[in-house]
Amino acid sequence: MNASFQHSKKIIASTLMLVLIAGSACFTSPAQAAKLRVKDISHVKGVRNNQLVGYGLVVGLSKTGDKSRSTQTSTANLINNFNGRLNNDNDIRSTNTAAVIVTALVPPFAKEGDPLDVVVSSMADASSLEGGVLISTELRAPNGEIVALAQGALSTGGTSVSAGGSSKRTAITTSARIPGGAIMEREIHTTIGDEAGMELVLNRTDFTLASRMAEAITKTVGPARAIDGSTVRVIFPDQFIDNRVAFLSKVENVTVDGTEEVAKVVVNERTGTIVIGNNVKLLPAAVAHGGITVSVSTTNSVSQPGSLSSGGQTVGVTNSDISIDKAKGSLVKLGPNATLQDLVGALNALGVTPSDLISVLQALKAAGSLEAALEII
Repeated sequence: MNASFQHSKKIIASTLMLVLIAGSACFTSPAQAAKLRVKDISHVKGVRNNQLVGYGLVVGLSKTGDKSRSTQTSTANLINNFNGRLNNDNDIRSTNTAAVIVTALVPPFAKEGDPLDVVVSSMADASSLEGGVLISTELRAPNGEIVALAQGALSTGGTSVSAGGSSKRTAITTSARIPGGAIMEREIHTTIGDEAGMELVLNRTDFTLASRMAEAITKTVGPARAIDGSTVRVIFPDQFIDNRVAFLSKVENVTVDGTEEVAKVVVNERTGTIVIGNNVKLLPAAVAHGGITVSVSTTNSVSQPGSLSSGGQTVGVTNSDISIDKAKGSLVKLGPNATLQDLVGALNALGVTPSDLISVLQALKAAGSLEAALEII
């Protein structure tokens, strides 16, 4: 009896394709500056979200809870708090309960009685929180104060089932949400500025944008000055000392001329995505890139020289065939003032893959030809 099967694999190595870049690259005409609102590019210093966290128990699981000692202890304490009676630890070894960490985000100016969304995550070896109910859990601020209480049925957004060695999962079920599952018990007081004024913090550091924002606010609303590249100090006019919300409403709707971003090329190696920003320049350089493909084809067969009764032995035989395919080099010439888009377009026309483009960009940056920040994510 004879049997055979085949499989193949390819090993890719790199050789060179010459690319000549002459002159420097820049955009011929800058884009017209966009009008930006202060509320879209900055926020008031001190007005922020607050994080809450708590430890709790989820009950009602269908044998998908955890078996940790801490969960058993927490369950025993819960039963004792309700004047329950336990004979021994065996009474609470069920896997219908899971220990969880509960987190929530409190928006600025949230008031007592406001609902909050909470996220519930398993701490131990619970396989699923699907169908569980969170028991009333205290949510604390970093200073230890109890700010909210959370409780309710969990929503996992999917299911996870396993049986007989097979499993099917449509979502991560060890984490869940409870929309509006927490109630604020106390207000976290937030102050808008100080006695004389307030500070606006840019969402990104930009000295030009900070200067323009201070100038625009001064012309339209009230005195303002840039403290540094990300902070603008605004002084309260006398008529708005006791009406800061109205003043802030005027400030956040002031429009500012946008600035051009720092020249940057962003590369995502996992997906092969390349994003080229504005003002990217190329200095004179020469880049070589190409490819050699080495193909290894292996055929595995089974040899049976004679019948088993005559003493013949079954022997595995491996036959390999190696071939080398060398790609033909291609020359691309870019004229003076060529842009990076011209380079990428030329390489694309030759069928260069995104991973090859990434290699070219990295080489240009290392050689000092790419006048831009190269960010790899």
